[in-house]
Amino acid sequence: MDFSKILLVLKREYLTRAKSKSFILSTVLTPLVLIAFGALMFWIVSSDTETQKSVGVYDTTGLLVEDFIQADSTRYSDVSNLPVDTVRAMVLRKEIDAYLLLEEKHIETNESSELIYSSNLGLAFTGSVRSDLRQIIQEERLQRANVSDEIKELFSRRPTLNSRKLTEDGKEEDDKAGFMSGVGFVLGLLIFMGLFGYGAVLMRSVIEEKTNRIVEVITSSLKPIELLIGKVAGVCLLGFTQFAIWIVMYVGISLAAVPVAGLLMQDQISEMASSAEMEQVAAEAGFDPASLEVLSIDPMIFVYFFFFFVLGFFMYAALFAAVGSAVDSEQDTQQFMPILMIPLMLAYFLNTRIMVDPDSSLAVFASLFPLTSPINMITRIATTDVPIWQIGTSLVLLIGSFFGVMWVSAKIYRVGILMYGKKASFGDFAKWIRQS
Repeated sequence: MDFSKILLVLKREYLTRAKSKSFILSTVLTPLVLIAFGALMFWIVSSDTETQKSVGVYDTTGLLVEDFIQADSTRYSDVSNLPVDTVRAMVLRKEIDAYLLLEEKHIETNESSELIYSSNLGLAFTGSVRSDLRQIIQEERLQRANVSDEIKELFSRRPTLNSRKLTEDGKEEDDKAGFMSGVGFVLGLLIFMGLFGYGAVLMRSVIEEKTNRIVEVITSSLKPIELLIGKVAGVCLLGFTQFAIWIVMYVGISLAAVPVAGLLMQDQISEMASSAEMEQVAAEAGFDPASLEVLSIDPMIFVYFFFFFVLGFFMYAALFAAVGSAVDSEQDTQQFMPILMIPLMLAYFLNTRIMVDPDSSLAVFASLFPLTSPINMITRIATTDVPIWQIGTSLVLLIGSFFGVMWVSAKIYRVGILMYGKKASFGDFAKWIRQS
């Protein structure tokens, strides 16, 4: 092989696409869209979108209704002095959204109270009513038991758990398993998008050159294997360039956001200091801007990301190029796409399981199996401490698979790139491999 010719193909493939408007726009806009989407999801989750609903409290004991009204006077009202049929009619006429039936047995036993409504109230609302009910009935039970205020205070406490990681040198550090699980999933998702997205770009490029008969001119000057390697390397470098830009943007935004977030939090705490209650909350919280360091990421993760992305891309891109060389149009690729998509989709769905249990047998197997390891191993590396021998084994298996796939794909590419007018099949693939 003439590596100078491979380099020429690589340059052409890379520069042509890197200078295109679609690449520039996708590189710049994709992070902005993701940030906007994340901000939108955060706003949806954190904002109070619950509509105001009214609940009549029908308390036959006369002991609980005042506590409900004190808890939320806009939601709860006393309807205990009305006949039950009248209350039910009020619900049907939408004068109130529901009524809560409370009897002595609900205090003395664990029998469930009843919330009667005419239209669906929503899970959030019923959950809120359930929480108020439990707290009020619990307080009434404690009151009847004549327990002291100290005992009541003990019942109101909610135990919490702060987890910390013990490093190999015996030091403790803040646990960031949740954050790193999310990082691992995102990195695995990026590799999934890169393998599928840029693999499809390469396949369309091969089909286009074959359809336009450009490949006949190109192959007169260089070997098909040189063209294949050059195209795969060029598109791979294009994808890595885009990911590198995104990573640099993430690091830059993170470095800028940490001190800004710390200042904002300090300002908010200082503004709340006028209230004695807020001062106590701030003191108990013990906010320290240094705690934002939990969002930092070990740079070695990006090194592993580079290796698994490049090796995984070369392996899958060779398959995409082989499929593209064997067909005359994108429609003809449909019979071959499941072979490429099944392992990619399987690796993507396994990522959700690996986030929960990164050291399970299934997670270890998925991170070693070459067709899924590019996506699943990077998630494991970010989520847990993967033994170095497993990372090395995964890389060795991936490299061996890459050479095997490239050898097979080159044989298919060599014949298929010059075949026209015939719809290839898996039998044709086997014949081309044997004949080459």
